[in-house]
Formats: sequence, C-alpha cells, structure tokens
Amino acid sequence: GYGHTVPLSDGGKAFCIIYSVIGIPFTLLFLTAVVQRIIVYVTRRPVLYFHIRWGFSKQVVAIIHAMVLGFITVSFFFLIPAAIFSVLEDNWNYLESFYFCFISLSTIGLGDYVPGEGYNQKFRELYKIGITCYLLLGLIAMLVVLETFCELHELKKFRKLFYVKKDKEEDQMHIMEHDQLSFSSISDQAASMKDDQKANEPFVTSQSPTSNDSSLNN
Repeated sequence: GYGHTVPLSDGGKAFCIIYSVIGIPFTLLFLTAVVQRIIVYVTRRPVLYFHIRWGFSKQVVAIIHAMVLGFITVSFFFLIPAAIFSVLEDNWNYLESFYFCFISLSTIGLGDYVPGEGYNQKFRELYKIGITCYLLLGLIAMLVVLETFCELHELKKFRKLFYVKKDKEEDQMHIMEHDQLSFSSISDQAASMKDDQKANEPFVTSQSPTSNDSSLNN
C-alpha cells in the first residue's frame, strides 16, 4: 500500500489488521484463479496451435510467444501509461511516471509518488477509479507473463538445479509403502464385497437327511 490515507484510531487500526488478514489471502486466491484461467487462452492454446498447425518446435514457439507477450505487457502497462501519467500529473516527468508504474505493478509500493493528489486535479474520483482498474489489470498481466516464462522448458531445467534431491532408498521405501497400502486397500475392498454378496444372497433351507429318506420310502 501507498499514500497518505492511514487509520489513526485504535479501532481503525484493529479493523485494518483484521481486514488485511482476511482480505490478502482472498486477493491472492482470486488472482491465482484468474491467472490460471487466462493463461490457458493466452499462452497454452496459442503455443499448441502453432505447434500443431504449422509444425514449429514447441520450445521455439514458447520462447517467441513469451517474448512477444512480455513486450506487449511492457508497452501497454509501463510505457504507454507512463506517458499518460506524465501528461495528467503536473509535477511528473516521464521517468517519474515510469518509476510509479514499475513500483506499483511490482507490488513494492513505496508511496513516494501518488497520482491524483494535486489541488487542481479534475475528475478526481473517476481518476482514482481508473488508476485502481489499471493497477488490478496490470498486476494480473504481470502474473500472466511471469507464469508464461516459468513454463518455458529452459527455465524448468534451471529450476531443477535448486530442487532437493531425494535418496533412491527413500524413493523405493515410498513406492513400497504405496504398493502395500494399495494392495491392502484392494484386499479389504474385495473382502467387503464378498461379505456384501453373502449378505444379499437369499437364505436356502437345507432339507434334513431323515426327511429325504422318508420321502424315498414313500
């Protein structure tokens, strides 16, 4: 967060803490859900389409797509908004406007530059709402680009260098335990099915041998 609006009373500070504890996880869940749905249509399907339709290498298509998507995101959420802010804000030059965009969308939020705080700012409420929408869309775009680059094959190989390697004996023990659990569960399930079948079978009354002999004598 950034700006000059802060809670002053004890009740306001307590409410801010409770609201943040509840709101931040829900915001992260919302952003994660939105990014996971957007990346299917923005990244995975286009890469798969060019790979199947035109026969290009999937890795090459993924790299080119990530670079193009990154360039579009930087243009529409950094370069162009910085030019707009430099025009709308009287005391900001282009570098300061670009600095605000970067600090905001990278979730640093130092608060040294806050738009819409000028005395002669026109349509202040509408301007603030537009900035809020810009920050939300820009944050989603940044997460989509980061997820796109993380799915590259080269970065996956690089990330494996930092993974903790498991011992083979531990892996074998986990596999054996998994097999034993699965076998025991299957055997228990089969035994329960047999019991159910026996319970569902109709009762058959067996005739005594004496009754059979009497019937034969008659």
